[in-house]
Amino acid sequence: MRVLLTGGTGFIGSTVVEALRGGGHDVTAVVRSEASAKAVEEGGAEAALGDLSDVGWLTGQLSGVDAAINLAALDAAGEDAVIAAVVRAFAGTAKPFVSTGGVWVWGDNRDITEDSALAAPPIVAWKIERQNRLLSSTVKASVVAPAVVYGRGRGLLAGLFTYGPRTDDGALRLVGSGDQHWATVHVEDLADLYLRVLGRAPGGEIYIGASGINPTVRELAQAAAGPNGVVVAESDDDSRERLGAYLADALLLDQQASGDRARRRLGWQPDRLSAVEELSGR
Repeated sequence: MRVLLTGGTGFIGSTVVEALRGGGHDVTAVVRSEASAKAVEEGGAEAALGDLSDVGWLTGQLSGVDAAINLAALDAAGEDAVIAAVVRAFAGTAKPFVSTGGVWVWGDNRDITEDSALAAPPIVAWKIERQNRLLSSTVKASVVAPAVVYGRGRGLLAGLFTYGPRTDDGALRLVGSGDQHWATVHVEDLADLYLRVLGRAPGGEIYIGASGINPTVRELAQAAAGPNGVVVAESDDDSRERLGAYLADALLLDQQASGDRARRRLGWQPDRLSAVEELSGR
């Protein structure tokens, strides 16, 4: 297939480009600069230099491909533009479109499934209406909802813990008490899920991208700090002041998920190193 991809220079997007190319697909990556064009071309994709907010231009790009994946980090207006273009180009066809959500929309929950009640913090609450609009359209659309993504020394966990802030005496800071669990997924396992959803999903469904391994924040931080390293809790309010309330309120959620639907329906088998193993350098 010829696949149009947004967000192809990002942590997840660049890994998905690699997986698509490895699966024999031709990839066109939408980029906003010549530097980004060079980066995706080095990864084996063709670059399309343009603006995702230009619905007419994006509709034209989509009309020339067999499928599309949206991995761009967008605000509400940007998401609206992409949905409008996808509906114009793909509605009523068999062309698959895969959008990106996230596990945070389910709020505090120790057994998250796709059918769980939503309790989204403000940072992602705006996504819900757009996700519903897309899935109720006549586009063969699916949504991948990644857990906290790690791997290859990049991602949120590396930023918070491998290179994370420390106290004056060298202790690694937790987010809040550190007792909360985070659903996690390796970026390479997640890329495999995107390919499976693209090629096998019937449309109209959400797939949680979670490995089923749900460590606590304290376990993650201790793995990064090493067996003799010191980690230190902070109050929720201190985390909000340090990270900003929008992000902190998401990171303070206590979440666990198995990704069972993707396993059962798409044959997905996440098998890379766990987040704790990766952070500990195993």
